[in-house]
Amino acid sequence: MSNSDHSLATSNNTFHQEAGSVDVPTSGRWWARMFAFIGPGALVSVGYMDPGNWATSLEGGSRFGYSLLCVILLSNLMAIVLQALCARLGIVTGRDLAQGCRDHCPMPVNIVLWLLCELAIIACDLAEVIGTAVALKLLFGIPLMWGAIITVLDTLLLLALMRKGFRWIEAFVMTLLATIFVCFAIELVLAHPSMAGIAEGFFAPSPKVLTDPAMLYIAIGIIGATVMPHNLYLHSALVKTRNFKRTDAGRKEAIRFATIDSTVSLCLALFVNAGILILAAAVFHTSGHTVTEIEDAYALIAPLVGAGIAATLFAVALLASGLNSTVTATLAGQIVMEGFLNLRMPAWVRRLLTRVLAIAPVLYVVTAYGEAGVGRLLILSQVVLSLQLPFAVIPLLLLVSNKKTMGSFVIGAKVKAVTWLIAIIILALNIKLLIDTFASL
Repeated sequence: MSNSDHSLATSNNTFHQEAGSVDVPTSGRWWARMFAFIGPGALVSVGYMDPGNWATSLEGGSRFGYSLLCVILLSNLMAIVLQALCARLGIVTGRDLAQGCRDHCPMPVNIVLWLLCELAIIACDLAEVIGTAVALKLLFGIPLMWGAIITVLDTLLLLALMRKGFRWIEAFVMTLLATIFVCFAIELVLAHPSMAGIAEGFFAPSPKVLTDPAMLYIAIGIIGATVMPHNLYLHSALVKTRNFKRTDAGRKEAIRFATIDSTVSLCLALFVNAGILILAAAVFHTSGHTVTEIEDAYALIAPLVGAGIAATLFAVALLASGLNSTVTATLAGQIVMEGFLNLRMPAWVRRLLTRVLAIAPVLYVVTAYGEAGVGRLLILSQVVLSLQLPFAVIPLLLLVSNKKTMGSFVIGAKVKAVTWLIAIIILALNIKLLIDTFASL
């Protein structure tokens, strides 16, 4: 990036002008180049352990024990494949998924895809508002409604990080991720889960996942909470912040390092996601408690585990999760708006708009139904995310399968078969959910 380009990037808060802002060494040891690529995977993994995951995994574990661990594992494997394709698209073409759609789709299709993606981002942000507000209430006694309003202030935090540079954002996110990881590692030690139950849940799926409407609803919520539509747009843009050699050899190395980065980060996310469900199964399911609200989990966990610190660790991890997700949702919002519409606005305006749209339904539910309705709203937001998934996955697969777009980096027949199978599974589950929902009306 030239000096004039750099000054332009500093004078404008739009994300796309951060492209090439992180230098990758052109010589020296491979691990130095690998280190330069570490970061985007962490930002992407945030979406795989946000407060929406907490709601679905807590209810799934407390209601069905370890049975839905297979769904978390399947979701994570899907995520690893899809995020690797996003990195490949951004590195090879220099265009993120939203820009790729704008390049290849008619304007009416782009408008529809953009609106659906905005809906997904609002649903995700809604989960973050609820999670952060609940954490503030649990830790400091702040009423839920005021906690939701306070979340508007996170706009200032993001702007401060953006002014310092992209590496500061990545460092902030990774610090909070480490906090979440440590909290759940301690929680699992205290919970003493069944190793046999965990193994059975991961590797011996129950047929009830498909036949029991209640279990299927939670399963689809877990998929929606794990494989985030906006994360696909986000990752394809984040890899563009690396200034690597624009040659076939440079792109090949960049794809390898970016894939390692995202895969390792998503494996850590798998630990947290599975940890939430295992904790719920070991502590709540075995004691006969079905938890549908995060606050109920907080109130029950300390007496059931027999350690007062368990509740505090639970709330701290929840707060870190909500704050972390704030950063990535804002970046994703900028990416999709600029990518689909080529429309740019200051980061604080974009963040404030998204947050206000997310806070409104929370305030309405608290006013109309009381705080008990917030947990239902949280799980519903994750099902909405799952319903949006095909509209992000299918354009991604079409682009990375296009020889004209990808050149020699186009995906092979085996990878194409696996990725289309993932898309078909997601579509089939969504169709079944809709059929069951309408049948129950």
